[in-house]
Amino acid sequence: MNKPVQRLIGLAALQSVLLLPGLTTGGVVEWPQFRGPSGDGHVLSAGSKDRIGLPLEWSETNHVKWKTEIPDRGWSSPVVMGGQVWLTTATIDGHEFYGIAVDAATGKIQYREKLFSCEKPEPLGNNVNCYATPTPAIETGRVYLHFGSYGTACLDTGTKQVLWKRYDLQCRHYRGPASSPILYQDTVILTMDGADLQYLVALDKKTGKTIWKTDRSVAWNDEDIADQMTRDGDRRKAHSTPLVVQVKGKPMMLTTGAKAAYGYDPENGRELWKIQYNAWSAAPVPVYDPQSGLALVITGLGKTELLAVRVDGQGDVTDTHIAWKTDAMVAKTASPLLIDGLFYMVSDDARLTCLEAATGKQVWRQRIGGNYSASPIYADGQMFFFNQQGKTSVIKPGRTFELTGTNTLATGFMASPSVSGKALFLRSKTHLYRVETD
Repeated sequence: MNKPVQRLIGLAALQSVLLLPGLTTGGVVEWPQFRGPSGDGHVLSAGSKDRIGLPLEWSETNHVKWKTEIPDRGWSSPVVMGGQVWLTTATIDGHEFYGIAVDAATGKIQYREKLFSCEKPEPLGNNVNCYATPTPAIETGRVYLHFGSYGTACLDTGTKQVLWKRYDLQCRHYRGPASSPILYQDTVILTMDGADLQYLVALDKKTGKTIWKTDRSVAWNDEDIADQMTRDGDRRKAHSTPLVVQVKGKPMMLTTGAKAAYGYDPENGRELWKIQYNAWSAAPVPVYDPQSGLALVITGLGKTELLAVRVDGQGDVTDTHIAWKTDAMVAKTASPLLIDGLFYMVSDDARLTCLEAATGKQVWRQRIGGNYSASPIYADGQMFFFNQQGKTSVIKPGRTFELTGTNTLATGFMASPSVSGKALFLRSKTHLYRVETD
């Protein structure tokens, strides 16, 4: 860890997203947010050679410690801390929104309460999303449950009491909320990229009050376009979750919206730079390669591209800071992995591609079967890819494709996996599993 980061370490900052990589409680790896401790799918800090001992083989009858049915519907990933697993659900019709806490040791549901309701939720208009897709964020003593514009709540993880709620953060998600909250120092940062309003907002963890709010600055230039998707606002929405990284000792928040990706200062929401493109509904989380100084950004639907962006610019850097780009088999939903300078992404239709992060040169491409919405994780020298049909492909990263094994659970995965200790916490379309070897 470099000296500028060390100077940030304090009691409050210890729970912030800057210091989440390798986060442990009593020596046990925890899972505080979407995509894990560092927000990039790595179970341990990038470059760590430590081994956790995650299972490589499982089935409905093998290495499943417990299996708990989860009522209603939700694609949010579990977050795990202090022996608790938290997740969200909503009724299929979007009228009621619930928080759920599960005992990590036994799988018993400890808490299930309605947090929000909506008399007239907007129809999803698709069979991919649902009304409880954003993953919670958790820290010692508090959990933050987010349902987009339908409401955000902070609960005490011990008493299960609601500490604060926000109902007033409006935007028309149109296809349902999806972006997950992240924790940064004393704030909870939310992404509200709707069809009508597009902004990021930082809330005070203790009170829920707004600390800063930043509107997206891209020029839409679509007022005279007559097609139905434009009229509906489809081309202005997005679903991606931000990632906070360190660039030359300073924090930078990378975030992908409709028609532009941005670098922000997470301290105050100030826009540092942006790149513009002609795509929308971005879902994958960006990743950052400190060796090359490149942020790797997937633009979304429409003109789907992977852009490698130098992050040292200011203002609109569309014409000056794109180092390379590709539109070949780019993932549209699942977030990528970056491991030892190699970039891995799986397309919705199961084409797994390995590229050199610095150059964009293709190393290999391989079909791995099924359809993909869940984002992969990396631990113990293996990548884990979970498909909608319930199959997990375990693959060793490197310059040649090497399939280590495959495993199957019932009903399939929309939610991304989580890890605590030596256990995988896997949310299928109907159940929550704890998978662990003896």
